[in-house]
Amino acid sequence: MRRRLAGILGAAVALGTTELMAGIFEPVPSLVGTVGEAVIDLSPSRLVKFGIRTFGTNDKLALGVGIVIISVLAGGALGRAAARRWWVAPLGFAAFGAVGLAAAARDPLASTGWALLTIAVASAVGLFTLYRMLAVADSVPETVGTIDIARSAAADAGRRRFVLTATAASAAAIIAPALGRRLRQRFNVEAARSDVVLATPTQGSAATATPVAATTGLEVEGLSPLVTPNSDFYRIDTAFLTPQVDPSGWTLKIRGEVDNPFELTFDELLEMATHEAPVTLTCVSNEVGGDLIGNAVWTGVPLVDLLDRAGVRPTGTQVVGRSVDGFTAGFPTDLAYDGREAMVAVGMNGEPLPIPHGFPARLVVAGVYGYVSATKWLDAIELTDFDSVDGYWIPRGWSKLGPIKTQSRVDVPRDRTTITAGMVPVAGVAWAQSRGIERVEVQIDDGPWVDADLGDELSINTWRQWLLPWNATPGRHEIRVRATDSTGMVQPMEHQPPRPDGATGYHQVTVQVEEA
Repeated sequence: MRRRLAGILGAAVALGTTELMAGIFEPVPSLVGTVGEAVIDLSPSRLVKFGIRTFGTNDKLALGVGIVIISVLAGGALGRAAARRWWVAPLGFAAFGAVGLAAAARDPLASTGWALLTIAVASAVGLFTLYRMLAVADSVPETVGTIDIARSAAADAGRRRFVLTATAASAAAIIAPALGRRLRQRFNVEAARSDVVLATPTQGSAATATPVAATTGLEVEGLSPLVTPNSDFYRIDTAFLTPQVDPSGWTLKIRGEVDNPFELTFDELLEMATHEAPVTLTCVSNEVGGDLIGNAVWTGVPLVDLLDRAGVRPTGTQVVGRSVDGFTAGFPTDLAYDGREAMVAVGMNGEPLPIPHGFPARLVVAGVYGYVSATKWLDAIELTDFDSVDGYWIPRGWSKLGPIKTQSRVDVPRDRTTITAGMVPVAGVAWAQSRGIERVEVQIDDGPWVDADLGDELSINTWRQWLLPWNATPGRHEIRVRATDSTGMVQPMEHQPPRPDGATGYHQVTVQVEEA
C-alpha cells in the first residue's frame, strides 16, 4: 500500500508542478488543459455529445477530473512496479510526458518548447517524490511475529517518517495547482475587457418588432426571462480552457475568396460596432425541452458590411469562422445576405462580450445552430468554396447545414412536480429563429389543443414567451406543447435525437395535482 501511495503522490505532485509552472510563466500551457483539448478533438462525436448530455455545462470539469484521476491511479501502479524494477517509473513518466507533448503540439494556443520544459521539470519533481517515498517506505522494518522492542521502535519511527513525507507530498500536490491557478489570473484579460467602452448602438434590422427597452416579458414565476442574463447564458464549446485574448494585440482577418483581404484592430472594430439586435442562440445538442438555448441583445458589426468591403468572389460560397483555439464553423454565404441578423458581435446585453462567450469578438447568425455559425474568440473570417472546407463538427457526423427547427418548451410547471388544484399558469417559450413564432398550442392529457397567449415578439430572430391559464383538477396530468412558425409550419411531432441536425418532438411534462 505504501508503494502504491508513493506512486499516486508522485503523479499528483508532477501534475501540480505543471499547473504551478503554467501560473508562473505565461507561455507555459496547462498540460491537463492541453490533454483535455486533445481528448475532445480526438473523441468520437457521440462520446463528446454524451458528455454534454450527462454533465451539461460542467462537461469540461468532469473531463478534467477524469484526467487527474486516471493519471494518479496510473501513478499508483507505477509506484508498485518501481519498487521491484526501478526503471519502470521513468518509462511511465516519459510515456505520460509524450502524451502531454503530443497534445501541446496540436494545440494552437500552446508552446511546444515550453511544454517540453514543463514536462521535464514536472517529471523530475514527480520522480523525486516517488523515489523518496519508496526509500522511506523501504526503511520501515517488518515487525510481524516479533517482540523485539528496538525493532518495533524503529518501525514506528519509519512509519512516522513515511506519514510526514506523504503529508508533505500531499500538501505540495494540493498547494501547487491552487497557487498556479491563482497566479494564472495575472494573464486573465478581464481587466482589459472592463476597460472596453461600446459605441452607442442603433436599432437592428427591420425584423425587430418591439424595442427591447419597451418590453418586460410575461411575469410568471419560473418562466424563462425574455432576455437571458449573461451569467445564466448557456455555454457549450470545445474549449477545455477558456482562451484569454488580449484585445490590444488582436486583429480580425477577412481573407480567402475575396478581392480585398484586410484586417481590423479591436479599436477599429469597436468604432464600427453600432448595430444592436436581439438574437436567440441554440445549441444543436439541445434535447426536446432542454436548456441549451438563450436570448441576448448583441452589439456588433453587420457581417454583410465586412463582406462587401472585402469583395466576395463567386467562389466564396461559404463563410468560415476560425477561432484562436483552432475551432471552425461554416455556413453558406447567402445567409449573410438574406436579411437575417448576422454580425460580428463585440457586446452582449449592453456590456462587452463576457470572456466565456467569445471576447473580444464572435459570430452571431440567426436561424442556424451554433455548431455551424457561432464561432467564439474569433480570429478570422475566411471565404471558401462550400464543398472544399468543413467546419469542426461536420467530419464528426453532423449535418453540413444547420437550420434551427421550430421548437417549444414548458417552463411552468416543472416536470414531475406537485401543484395545488385551481387556476395555475402553464407557460414557456417557443422559437423559430429567422421565421418567428405565430402560434403556440397546449394540450392537457388527451384533450383538445388550446391556443396559448403569446408575449411580445422582440424579433423573428428571438424566442417568444407564451402563457395558458389552466384550471387544474386533482390527479396526474400530462401537459404538452407545440408551436407554429410564421410560415404556417407546425413543429414536427416525431421525436428525433439531436444528431445529426437537431432534435424534434413535442415537449411534455407530467404533474401531480393535489386538492387545495
